[in-house]
Amino acid sequence: MRRNIYLRTIPIEEALSRVREALDRKALVGVERIGAERAAGRVTAEPVIARYSSPTFHSAAMDGIAVRAADTFLAREGSPVCLAPGEGFVFVNTGHPLPPAFDAVVMIENVVMDGEAATIESPVAPFAHVRRIGEDIVATEMILPRHRRITPYDIGALLSCGAYDISVYERVRLRVIPTGDEVMDFTGRPEPGPGQVVESNSMLLCALAGSWGMDCARVAPVRDDPELLAAALEEGLDSDAHIVVIVAGSSAGSKDFTRATIERFGEVLVHGVAVMPGKPSLLGLARGKLVVGAPGYPVSSVVCFERLLYPLACWLSRVEPQTRQTVTATLARSVPSRIGMLDIVRLAVGQVGNTYVALPLSRGAGSISSMTKAQAVTQLPPEAEGLESGARVTAELLVDAGELARTLVCVGSHDNTLDILADMLMRRDPAIRLASSHVGSMGGLIALKNGAAMLAGAHLFDPASGDYNFPFLAKYLPGLSVTVVNLAIRQQGFIVAPGNPKGIAGVADLAREGMRYLNRQRGAGTRILFDHHLAKAGIAPEAIQGYGREEHTHMAVAVNVKTGAADCGLGVYAAAKALGLDFVPLARERYDLVMPTAFADDPKIRAVLEVVRGQAFADRVRALGGYDTDWTGRVMEPGLGLPGEPAA
Repeated sequence: MRRNIYLRTIPIEEALSRVREALDRKALVGVERIGAERAAGRVTAEPVIARYSSPTFHSAAMDGIAVRAADTFLAREGSPVCLAPGEGFVFVNTGHPLPPAFDAVVMIENVVMDGEAATIESPVAPFAHVRRIGEDIVATEMILPRHRRITPYDIGALLSCGAYDISVYERVRLRVIPTGDEVMDFTGRPEPGPGQVVESNSMLLCALAGSWGMDCARVAPVRDDPELLAAALEEGLDSDAHIVVIVAGSSAGSKDFTRATIERFGEVLVHGVAVMPGKPSLLGLARGKLVVGAPGYPVSSVVCFERLLYPLACWLSRVEPQTRQTVTATLARSVPSRIGMLDIVRLAVGQVGNTYVALPLSRGAGSISSMTKAQAVTQLPPEAEGLESGARVTAELLVDAGELARTLVCVGSHDNTLDILADMLMRRDPAIRLASSHVGSMGGLIALKNGAAMLAGAHLFDPASGDYNFPFLAKYLPGLSVTVVNLAIRQQGFIVAPGNPKGIAGVADLAREGMRYLNRQRGAGTRILFDHHLAKAGIAPEAIQGYGREEHTHMAVAVNVKTGAADCGLGVYAAAKALGLDFVPLARERYDLVMPTAFADDPKIRAVLEVVRGQAFADRVRALGGYDTDWTGRVMEPGLGLPGEPAA
């Protein structure tokens, strides 16, 4: 099968301009007449003119009495004017029509009743406390201009002036076609087998479109067959959709048929944009409709929707795209980028002191979890070669800014107990979000030193003293006052396949021929522990096949063993237990939380201490397996070592 080739990769703005020039939006998106009561969020297609004035009559603006203003002109304190009922005044309530022959209202609190007569001691001007006809809206005046997005507040004005039915542009309608031989339709609640994935991109994109006020219809997945795909596209073009989206198949693989399929019915305008992720995005025109080829990886697909489809859909419906709130944030670690490409990076963002700190999330185009964890995105310009830790970036917020002040930034070693901590913090009122970046224990200490985190997880073992963390704090954080609180004592060991088919009993077995080991990243406490045991056994790192292969979490190590990508990796017992794997114990170790003492009174830190010192947290940690909670929540001091194993 001949592979596709990319057309010239172009910047996003050029891609949008090319499509706007080719599309006839007036012919594509029509106008409809709808009831004003259902018009919130829609866009006016013509000016809206008031049929009636508001108010339609002179009305009382206060509770009191309606009077003729001229009858009150002589009223003075100590020399009141006395008005007879009926002829001289009439009682009125707020909103009541002003009776004929009366032209003002006296507030009831300024009226003294003398039998049935009313006396007042202050004069009132004509039309005092009266809402006059047309005071708010005058019949025949324009209430809303053309191309105005209608707000909930507008609904009241439209109905009050008799604009019961208005002309608006149609909602943009999308038809989404997921494709792929490997995808399984989620509607059948399938159990994926080898080489299969549950199709989720289409509903992710439909949900995005719905949040933008568009109507979206999704069809069942279509196999990677040119004729089936052509039939699905033709059906979409014959439907009432304004935009047809083909999910996956937009790249240059042997089974990527989207471009060729569009060319059967129309023309390809854009194939490849200078943005990462999202480069394979494809835009075409067929039968007067926009056809979008969204990449198959979910993050790329979302970038295609947010940066290409959304502005084009707004243009079609004559509405200004909504802009996100931004904050300036400091990067907690370096971010690489490719010259010549706009790089979009998702971030977790929290407030550390008076500074917003951004944790770059996974850059993989297939990393769905990065979208779940992200609170913001930032753009690295095409001319950038990446940004160093400490660089300041503009972060476009995906959440309300108030959430950032309730986000606790934790950088350091990964441990499964952090998930429990995160869940229990979110159950508080107000909820606190834990944004964690797994860069290893040493990375956590450096983040504290740079003011890029309020909390760091660490389990750094010092062979010389037999102690944990404190020797490293003294070396790398001199002068920084910190408080160290134990989270748990955990069991580290070798995660192996069920039944331990390779017969791994200790470190020496890892040097055997054909053994595939999976390591943790440099700076991780687990790697430091492993190196310590290698040295004790007299084994050089280069003797371990796979020593250079790295993962950043215990669960990532475990899943590699589970799937046969590795024979063994060092990790916590809880990770092995979670995936039904076997475990060969190697060492107990102390996992602590390190926090600058300057943040001791911060509500987020106080909440952490309350949670970890509670019985509910200890119970949940022990239930994971491989954890001892005797010291959980205790403030640590140098030389404590482990329970029952004092430091040297």
